[in-house]
Amino acid sequence: MGGFSRRGVIAGGGAVLGLAACGNGLGGQGAAKLDARVDESRSFLLARYPGTRDLEAKAAGVLWMPLVTEVALGFGGTYGQGALRVGGVTVDYYSVAGGSWGIQVGAQQYSHALFFMTQDALAGFRAADGWTLGADAKYATPDEGGSFGADTTTTLNPVVALVFGQAGLIAGVSLEGAKYTRIIP
Repeated sequence: MGGFSRRGVIAGGGAVLGLAACGNGLGGQGAAKLDARVDESRSFLLARYPGTRDLEAKAAGVLWMPLVTEVALGFGGTYGQGALRVGGVTVDYYSVAGGSWGIQVGAQQYSHALFFMTQDALAGFRAADGWTLGADAKYATPDEGGSFGADTTTTLNPVVALVFGQAGLIAGVSLEGAKYTRIIP
């Protein structure tokens, strides 16, 4: 296995996830702080890309993840916390976590929002004991100065994932394989 032991792989992955969690205020910051971060993230997105107002209005619910940290040094880890809002009101809190390994080095932070475009998609998310973004989701990344809105292509998908506010040294963001789990902040 090229010098890697199973125990070493697990320990390294755990260390990277721990580092990623540290950058997100893990450890009892509370629901009020998380809601404030969600409000800031939402305001930023809606101000920068006004077309997202239409998308939010048509969505059955939106999971706002205001700060996701990704760290990689061979092993990669991703962690963030956010809030699910239905009708503009927080109904649950969630974390997102993921891990990977391969030729990767760097760190980045970004925000993302999952727009649940149908009641069935929202209900499936809320009922799941750990949920991963499936192939039926539409990924969208607004470019600098570009626009994003609720057009026919986005509203036909049960889930629209929008990544924004990216800063750091790892190229690209992938939400595939990341697991969303209900938490109590």
